[in-house]
Amino acid sequence: MRRIITILFLFSLVPLWAADPPGVAYWSGTALKDIEKKLTPKINVQKVAIEQLGNFGNHSFMVVHREGDGEAEIHESQVDIFVVQTGQASVIVGGTVVGGKSTAPGEIRGSSIQGGEKKSLGPGDVMHIPAKTPHQVLVAAGKQLTYLIVKVDAK
Repeated sequence: MRRIITILFLFSLVPLWAADPPGVAYWSGTALKDIEKKLTPKINVQKVAIEQLGNFGNHSFMVVHREGDGEAEIHESQVDIFVVQTGQASVIVGGTVVGGKSTAPGEIRGSSIQGGEKKSLGPGDVMHIPAKTPHQVLVAAGKQLTYLIVKVDAK
């Protein structure tokens, strides 16, 4: 009996040895697809649902699900990196934000972008948007886009 208790105790320590080092985070492809399924019914009036995955000081991760156009935006001190999971959309980058207003510290939002370049996005695509660069995600009627965003503080 004592031997069984000792063995059970040792097995209870295995998760401690197998734990990730501090600061390590992992989201499997399956976990990200499950998040997408959770977000779809949470679409708000702006036709977007967002789940924050983690904040690590100078960078953070979130999953965004869109079923309509986003606002035009500029992040004064953050880089956006998009990694498309599913769906299709266009992103306008550059140009000038129409009706831009400060909505939070370092954040400007507006109704649209005048000028700029339109890029198509689909599954597997990755896009880097530098700080201070106007951008707007456009999702056609009946379409959707789910993407991971990595936000990184610019230097």
